[in-house]
Amino acid sequence: MQTTDMTQRFTIARYMPAPLDEVWRAWTKPDAIAEWWHLPETKTPREELEFDIRVGGSYIYTSIHNETHHRTVSGGTFQEVTPPRRLVFTWGAPDFNPERLPIVAVNLDETSDGTYVMFELVGVAGEPGDNGFYDTWDQALARLKAYVGSSA
Repeated sequence: MQTTDMTQRFTIARYMPAPLDEVWRAWTKPDAIAEWWHLPETKTPREELEFDIRVGGSYIYTSIHNETHHRTVSGGTFQEVTPPRRLVFTWGAPDFNPERLPIVAVNLDETSDGTYVMFELVGVAGEPGDNGFYDTWDQALARLKAYVGSSA
């Protein structure tokens, strides 16, 4: 069972070679989300996404393992939506108590040649090489960078 300890957290910072609005769309539009936001070694078909991106809105996505076809459902609730700069949402299994889920904060800052993404996950520990939460999100952010970079 997932445990949440709000004293634990980690941050990942990434440069994206794309304009701010394009990176924001990649975080908020289901067609784009399906391209990068999924667990390692899985895919998330567009029809497996439900995103209601507004404060109080929820989201659900299903990652399907490439080899075993095992399905993992994740989701949460949006707590802050400030286009095109900030998203805050809970993250975990949709049937968990939302008050006990980790919280993701994504801050986007435009640079002269792209966008700087600051990702913070509060509620669980993580570090590079953990084969867990950090590596899962690190890989997702690498896919995001490839996705926005391919259309820049």
